[in-house]
Amino acid sequence: MNADPEAALAAPRLTPFADLSVQVGAPIEVGAVGHGTRRVIPILGGTCVARDWSARVLPGGADFQLIVNERMARLEARYVLETDAGERIYVQNDAVRTAAPDVMARLVRGEPVDPARVYFRCVPRFETAAPALAWIMERVFLGSGVRRPDNVAMRFFEVM
Repeated sequence: MNADPEAALAAPRLTPFADLSVQVGAPIEVGAVGHGTRRVIPILGGTCVARDWSARVLPGGADFQLIVNERMARLEARYVLETDAGERIYVQNDAVRTAAPDVMARLVRGEPVDPARVYFRCVPRFETAAPALAWIMERVFLGSGVRRPDNVAMRFFEVM
């Protein structure tokens, strides 16, 4: 056996996995909750194009946001994808979005902003009963996002 421990510790590679476009509704403002401002953003639908399959984003999910301060929001989106074959995938996507205070204020108001001025990274996790897709529960994924007034675009990468 020729195991190279240094090779096993090399920086991981990222392989493109899926592109999503998620339509979102108007925020439901909960208000100041002691450690930030809580908002819930309804997920209305959308599309997903993955390496070997495509899906639609089912309505009924939501993005549970905590605006921590004038520069940062923590996001917890939960929703379901339904593939063209009828298989369902539960997605839990935890994200951090940061920007200069004026840019964050515009995002919170639902205004368009230059995506280059926003750090938006996520860690999606998947659950599925579909045998052909079970492998996605055994991998780590990372992603980047762009928030637009009525949708969120995300690109997910498999960590190799």
